[in-house]
Amino acid sequence: MNLLKISGSPHVHTSDSVKKIMWTVVIALIPTMIFSFYYYGIDAVRVTAISVAACVVFEWFFQKVFLKEKTTVSDGSAVITGLLLAFNVPSNLSWWIIIIGALVAIGVSKMAFGGLGKNPFNPALVGRVFLLISFPQQMTSWPLPSQGFMNVDATTGATPLGLIKAALANGENPAEIAGMPSYLDMMLGNIGGSFGEVAALAIILGGIIMLIRKVITWHIPITFIGTSFVFAAVLHLVNPSLYIAPEFHILTGGLLLGAIFMATDMVTSPMSNWGKIIFGVGCGLLTILIRVWGSYPEGVSFAILIMNAFVPLINKGFKPKLFGKV
Repeated sequence: MNLLKISGSPHVHTSDSVKKIMWTVVIALIPTMIFSFYYYGIDAVRVTAISVAACVVFEWFFQKVFLKEKTTVSDGSAVITGLLLAFNVPSNLSWWIIIIGALVAIGVSKMAFGGLGKNPFNPALVGRVFLLISFPQQMTSWPLPSQGFMNVDATTGATPLGLIKAALANGENPAEIAGMPSYLDMMLGNIGGSFGEVAALAIILGGIIMLIRKVITWHIPITFIGTSFVFAAVLHLVNPSLYIAPEFHILTGGLLLGAIFMATDMVTSPMSNWGKIIFGVGCGLLTILIRVWGSYPEGVSFAILIMNAFVPLINKGFKPKLFGKV
């Protein structure tokens, strides 16, 4: 006699796993890595290698010594944190500052809460913001692209957003600033800034890879970028001499990197589609608010971290109805 076996849900299984998802994100970051290595040379390689190695070592250490559990450094999550932390700092940053950032990102933001899946804030952004507040001079000294792998020219300059912020502080019209990059330069990465956020084309390509592989959905990137564009466009229409064009906001700074790779972090973003839309809208509004009226030229990191704090509330407010419940 054949007996029916009854087991608890879930009954649907897929080939997805944390390890597979994380390493897909690493693959999606490769185009950005290639562009950054081309423009910033050996310094970008140095910062990336130190950041990734430090994050992996710290995760192994905290899991082994403090959490007393099996290490999971092979799942790729620490590698992603190391890459994103590196991509959010200048290529001339000292090695010991990078290690401090990795310690805060992994030890404070991730392992202190119990490890992957339990951290409320994006670890790479926590590390980046900590370094920005603790070492403002070193974190705002931006090397200019050298376009040569072995070129070690230490010439530095302001980012496009920094130039605009300085011009507004002096009562100048941002549209009349000399030396601003063209849209082609912004697409290809031939501008100053954190070396992983400058090549818009490479970041978009990485986003397409993740969308095709269904690692992320469109909800957060599109609403984040779209809200930023619309808000900036309204301000620009009101006063073009005071507020820069919306496409400039999108292609400069860390907006694309943040919208595609960091705001979409599955651990620190909402679960439902409507929740993701609310999250993306909030990130976009806060980014432009901070960029336009805040003290810092950039606002992406702060915007995402602030919205990370609202994720539990968003999940409660936009959770799907239980099956069969009216």
